[in-house]
Amino acid sequence: MNMRKFGFVIAGMSLLAACALPPQSVSQQDIANYEAAVASIDCSMVHESDYLPVELQTGLTREQVKDITKYELAAGNAEALPEGGVKLITGACA
Repeated sequence: MNMRKFGFVIAGMSLLAACALPPQSVSQQDIANYEAAVASIDCSMVHESDYLPVELQTGLTREQVKDITKYELAAGNAEALPEGGVKLITGACA
């Protein structure tokens, strides 16, 4: 691989890593609590009835839950479901 291609690979990896930064409004503990709460509802959040237990268990707002969900998708820890919503695919949900 020549240096120019190597530079593009490194730049692409940096951009990918930047996309997976945790939201500023939450802590690492909030993310861990979110993951445990989502695992407790069978790892998927599709309907309102899925989001409410996560909010109640974690004390997070809906906006924070949405932000963490976006982060989990960008980090490759979750996948979008065809019917809508997301499913965690790591940790207890693997």
